[in-house]
Amino acid sequence: MKRPVRTVTPGGHNGRVNIAVAWGEDEEGDLQVLEGAVPVGPPRTVPDLAAEVARLERAEEPRWVWESSARDYARLLASGVRVARCYDLELIEGLLLARENGFGEPRSAAAALARRQGLPAPAEHRHEAQPSLFGGAPATPLADVVAVHRAQEAELGPLRLLAAAESAGGLAAAEMSREGVPWRTDVHDELLTGLLGPRPAPGMRPRLLQDLADGISAAFGGHLNPDSPKQLLKAFAAAGHTVASTRAWELRGVDHPAVAAVLEYKELARLYTAHGWSWMDSWVRDGRFRPEYVVGGVVSGRWASRGGGALQIPKVLRRAVVADPGHVLVVADAAQLEPRVLAALADDAAFAAAAAQGDLYAALADAFPEAPDGPSPRDKAKIAMLSAMYGGGTGEAVALLAVLRGRFPAAFGYVEAAARAGERGQAVSSLLGRASPAGDAAYRELITTSAGRSAALSRGRFTRNFVVQATAAEWALAFLALLRGRLLAGPAEIVFFQHDEVIVHTPEADAEAVAAEVEEAAEQARRLLFADTPVVFPLHTSVVDCYADAK
Repeated sequence: MKRPVRTVTPGGHNGRVNIAVAWGEDEEGDLQVLEGAVPVGPPRTVPDLAAEVARLERAEEPRWVWESSARDYARLLASGVRVARCYDLELIEGLLLARENGFGEPRSAAAALARRQGLPAPAEHRHEAQPSLFGGAPATPLADVVAVHRAQEAELGPLRLLAAAESAGGLAAAEMSREGVPWRTDVHDELLTGLLGPRPAPGMRPRLLQDLADGISAAFGGHLNPDSPKQLLKAFAAAGHTVASTRAWELRGVDHPAVAAVLEYKELARLYTAHGWSWMDSWVRDGRFRPEYVVGGVVSGRWASRGGGALQIPKVLRRAVVADPGHVLVVADAAQLEPRVLAALADDAAFAAAAAQGDLYAALADAFPEAPDGPSPRDKAKIAMLSAMYGGGTGEAVALLAVLRGRFPAAFGYVEAAARAGERGQAVSSLLGRASPAGDAAYRELITTSAGRSAALSRGRFTRNFVVQATAAEWALAFLALLRGRLLAGPAEIVFFQHDEVIVHTPEADAEAVAAEVEEAAEQARRLLFADTPVVFPLHTSVVDCYADAK
């Protein structure tokens, strides 16, 4: 049985005043005090909006209502002003749009007003991660901010807790983009040089990549470009090896002297392209990697990033993430988060008991026999669990899944129900109400035909995982928001967030206290979402000088 959605005080302000803000020209801005979503008195214009926000933040502890933290809060941060709470119109519009099957549609205040007036939504204006203090996108009138806020408040219903968490995520994202991840360019350069050779001239390959390319050409007996999958496939076919793609798992089954060099080339070329010297020039400034986070950028609520690959820092480059002198990094990631979320969602007593163990897969291993060859019982448990959450699976995975289904019927019934709903074209939702896309009329027509079975199974696999992954993203978002609140008054800075992992940059003297705050925030997030569940959400927490040393 699905756990009930938890909500916050109607109006979302928990007894604190709401203040809507909108930037005008230069430093000027407008403010409007709200009772819930209703204006109190006339709006007023102030000559220095950042200074007035700072004053009111100290005096009133309000919840700030603005169009977008990616722009509005970024401008305040540029003036040295931080706030505790906000209501982010664009992020909340995204939640409401998803409920209407409109994920990805424009979310600006102008677009939100146009939709509610039955008019076409104007094109989205792009926010910059580090806007100039003055200038940028055209100012949004305060009246529009107030009108959209009032309309959204009337429509939110049970989404209020999710809206609060999403808005807090917007604050954290703006702060992390401003603060940046400590990054040693000298270490990065040393790592690249060791793996690729010295930095090449523009338009040239690094020396070691070129050596590999020459070796690949020699192995095939003629010149080819290893960056071209088409040329590689043609060369393998000419050598008597027909392969469907140049993916690593497929090439490993080919007996040809070029295979090892091709695999090594592809791995190093990926590093060079995605995180090489050009990446460092573009994204690392003043000893900090400053990515542009996109809160809720994935349909499940996971974050994305605009350029920079913020959510995919290769392990080999983590050696370049080094704390400033006198500081350390507190690195924490949740262990086996998604299966634990499923246990809590489904209220499966047997599964919850297993999930109370430190290593969930090891706790499930006794359901699977030991075999002299093949995966260990723990690995079998992991295969079965991933098959349950992600769907699919062939051969032994099907048999392993059947064992787990018999042991934990409530948990598997939960994801099976989500899969069947998805196959029918229905939307499913996370614990806090984030909606998945529903099938449109064309999809519903397709699944009535013999050709529609594959499409239905694919959508079912998506919704099967959505209910778990989206709720896991909500736990992680709540964890981030609660940790941010605990650290706001001190010198520690959250500098990185990736799905279920955070990094805090803190003075070394505060490391023990910060680590304790991290643990307490994680536990608070568990209680907030799942109340009295017996399922635990353990963290792996390390205090290190360098990200690569985190366990």
